[in-house]
Amino acid sequence: MIDTHCHLTSAQFTERVADVIDDAALAGVHRMITVSTDGDDALAARELANIDDRVFFSSGIHPLHADGEWKWDYVRAAAQDARCVAWGELGLDRHYDEPLFDRQMKLLEEHLAIIEEAKDDTRPIIVHCRRAVDDLLPIFDTSTIDGARFVFHCFTETAEDARKILDLGAMISFTGVVTYKNASEVVAAAGLVPIDRMMVETDAPYLSPEPVRKIHPNEPKNVIHTAEFLANLKGEDTREFEKRLDANAERFFRLPPLK
Repeated sequence: MIDTHCHLTSAQFTERVADVIDDAALAGVHRMITVSTDGDDALAARELANIDDRVFFSSGIHPLHADGEWKWDYVRAAAQDARCVAWGELGLDRHYDEPLFDRQMKLLEEHLAIIEEAKDDTRPIIVHCRRAVDDLLPIFDTSTIDGARFVFHCFTETAEDARKILDLGAMISFTGVVTYKNASEVVAAAGLVPIDRMMVETDAPYLSPEPVRKIHPNEPKNVIHTAEFLANLKGEDTREFEKRLDANAERFFRLPPLK
């Protein structure tokens, strides 16, 4: 399988990232996308992806890093690398009081401007969205960016929000949250998302899925549990369902064929 969103440069993996990648491969997770949260992280992700061919990466600044330094030169430099398969993650987050929402909005505006400047660059865009669907969709809809380039990662919103995102043309990606007993809204949303518009991820080192929810940190190898849960929800054979999810990820992120 493919873990479409993890953070292998996290401090929680610093001393054992090679083992984490190897353990994922032993579990059948042979490729993973490590997602950047700021300029320095984008360069670290680039370095890791060029060391291990099982790893790809994204370049961008997370909205919760809006109070930090916006090193756009680092983001642009990392994005030039052939193993950078996406922009982001970018977006908005109303879950926390800080960074202030206006600051997040300014960061998002600059981020989208950089992407729009690169007119020949049509790479996908990884979206962080917490309680901000109605803030983000008008912004994306009025941009020059095709809605089909967006993936709303770690989806934790309602079924109605999912419908709005699908109407934009975007993909929706689910983490271990969908396996939690208290996540009925997310389960309802997953039930209506067509399989060809769906992806899975761990968001490791966060959000360990059932049945390993008590084990921390989460790792890319655990994406198989989320895929199995969704296969059962959809009434699909797990192996065939995983193949379809991988095909979605390969198409969306334009990953090369697995060697």
